[in-house]
Amino acid sequence: MKSFRLLTALLLSAAAAFAAAGEIKPYDQAAVDQLAASGKPVVIVVHASWCPTCKAQAPIQSELMHEPVNKDVTMFIVDFDRDKPLLKKYNVGMQSTMIGFRGRTEVARSVGDTTHDGIESLIRKTHA
Repeated sequence: MKSFRLLTALLLSAAAAFAAAGEIKPYDQAAVDQLAASGKPVVIVVHASWCPTCKAQAPIQSELMHEPVNKDVTMFIVDFDRDKPLLKKYNVGMQSTMIGFRGRTEVARSVGDTTHDGIESLIRKTHA
């Protein structure tokens, strides 16, 4: 019985930790617009599968988005090679660009930053 309670407690804490994570998803204009209209924090990541800098950023982005402090942040991934109109819309010239928004306002931008502190700083700037 004790082991069942322990297992239940572990599963509940794992579920709570998962529920407290920010979302990472492919770019969706309707979702971005909805979040912006409600003043929610958004991070746009311009990624290319062949980019070594993007590959270095990805695990840091994932780790940070799973921190409870970032539970209200949504990160949208833009494909550098396929989403050319979005590059123009966001004035992006190269892959590995990250743009942070609080509502409709751009609050942070970085290009090629692969440091934990730099990426964390950009995400935190989106918080209200």
